[in-house]
Amino acid sequence: MGQITKLIILDRDGVINFDSDRYIKSPDEWQPIPGSLEAIAQLTQNGWHIAVATNQAGIGRGLFDMATLNAMHAKMHRSVAQAGGRIEAIFFCPDTSDSNSPNRKPRPGMNIAIGERFNVPLDGVPSVGDSLRDLQAAAAVGARPILVLTGKGAKTQKEGGLPPGTDIYPDLAAIAAELCA
Repeated sequence: MGQITKLIILDRDGVINFDSDRYIKSPDEWQPIPGSLEAIAQLTQNGWHIAVATNQAGIGRGLFDMATLNAMHAKMHRSVAQAGGRIEAIFFCPDTSDSNSPNRKPRPGMNIAIGERFNVPLDGVPSVGDSLRDLQAAAAVGARPILVLTGKGAKTQKEGGLPPGTDIYPDLAAIAAELCA
């Protein structure tokens, strides 16, 4: 495989699908944000490689199990494929916020693993999230932090403290439109 030149890292809940303060616990609860599947398709068709990095503390809290997480991700893959897109890898951290896991955002473990998996330096790689911890994990590896105002994004923007150089977009579709222009 040749050198990947266009990689984008996406958070899941609040970026691709609607989020819930009570966690997304089943495939039925996994519902795409309007325009997100088409945005992933547009990125895919323009040569972007898409990786997802998502904290999934619901597993650590016992709210759902691995089989259920796999079923949610199978639904996401199917939905993206039906729109004409492709997610090449999903990295997740099942640990709760009180764990000291190096993979739980805001720590950069998942992003480091994505860089290794795709053999790509993460400097300037777009990394999209709706929470401060997503942006902090991006900044920690030199990626380009991008805040979407979907999910918890509007609240995150209002609370401030964003890493320097954070770009802000209304949603994933607006990011795809710019990156594919």
